[in-house]
Amino acid sequence: MTQPTTPADDAARAFNPFALLKRFGPLLFLLVLMVGFTIMNPNFLNPVNLFNVLRQISITGLIALGMTFVILTAGIDLSVGSLLALCGMIAAVVAKGGTANTLSLEGGAATGYGWAAALLAAILTGALCGLIQGLAITRLKVPPFVVTLGGLTIFRGLTLTISNGGPISGFTPEMRWWGTGLIGPVPVPVIIFLGAALLCHLTLRYTRYGRSVYAVGGNAEAARLSGLRVDRILVSVYVIVGFFCGLAAFVLAARLNSAEAVAGIGYELTVISAVVIGGTSLFGGVGSVGGTVIGAALIGVLVNGLVLNNVSSYTQQIVIGLILILAVAFDRWLKTRTRG
Repeated sequence: MTQPTTPADDAARAFNPFALLKRFGPLLFLLVLMVGFTIMNPNFLNPVNLFNVLRQISITGLIALGMTFVILTAGIDLSVGSLLALCGMIAAVVAKGGTANTLSLEGGAATGYGWAAALLAAILTGALCGLIQGLAITRLKVPPFVVTLGGLTIFRGLTLTISNGGPISGFTPEMRWWGTGLIGPVPVPVIIFLGAALLCHLTLRYTRYGRSVYAVGGNAEAARLSGLRVDRILVSVYVIVGFFCGLAAFVLAARLNSAEAVAGIGYELTVISAVVIGGTSLFGGVGSVGGTVIGAALIGVLVNGLVLNNVSSYTQQIVIGLILILAVAFDRWLKTRTRG
C-alpha cells in the first residue's frame, strides 16, 4: 500500500536544482562576475563604465541575435566577422559616394548619398550574402560549417578588393550620430541593440515562424513530415544573421567614423560564445534571445573587468575560449542531470 503524498512532498519532488541552475546559470554567473570585479576595482560600477560596456557589446550583440536563429536550427555561421567588414565597407562607399578621398576625416554634407542609403546598402548586402549562403546550404547540400568557412574568406577578399586594403573614413555628423549619439544618458547603439533583442524575443516566442525555427532545430525530419518547409526556414535564418551583420556594420562604421577591411576579425568566437554561454544549444532546438543578451553582457563584463585589472588582450582571448568550452561541457552535464 502506497503512502499518500502531501503538497510539501510534491513540491520537493518537483524542485530540481539542476533544472534551476540550467535556466538561471548564466545570469547567476554574470552577477557573481560583476560582484567580483567590483570588489577588485570599485570603478567597475561607475555608470560611465557600465554604459561603456553596453556600448561595446551592442555590435557583437546585434550579430549574436541573428546567430541565435542560426544555432537554434543546429546551424553555424563562421563568416559573420568578414561579412561585417564587407557590409561596413559598402556602407562607407555609399556614404562617401565612391572610394575617392578614403582617408579624409571630413564628412561633407554634399558628398555621398546620405546615411539612410548607407544603412540600406549595408543591410541589403548582409541579407543578400546570407541568402546566398543559405541557398548553398539547402540546394547544394553543403554543411553550414563549410559554406560559411568559405564565406569567411570570400567576404574578406571582397572587402579588400573594394577598399584596396585601406580604410574609408570621414562621414557626416548625421551618420556618426548612429554610433556615437545619446538619447538621454543611453548610447544610441545600446538602444538599437535592446530594441532588436525585444523584436527577436517576440518573434521567437510568440509567432508561428519562431516555433518553426525551434521545431527545425529540434528534429528537422519530424518538422518536414509535419508540413514545415524546412529549407525555407533554414535559408531565412541565414538571411536574418546577414541582416544583423549589415546593421551592426553600419553602427560600427558610424561609431569609428571609418570602415576598415580588418574590421570584425575574431568576432566569430565572440558571437558564438555569447549565444552558447547564454544557453542556446549547438545541437539546435533549445535557447532564447534573453539568454543571448545575458551571454553578450557576460562576455562584455568579463573583457571590461580584465582590462580594468590590467590583464593583457592575449590572456583575454584564452579566458573567453576556455569559458566557451566549459559552457558547452556544463550544458551537456546539466542535460544528463535534468533528463527525465
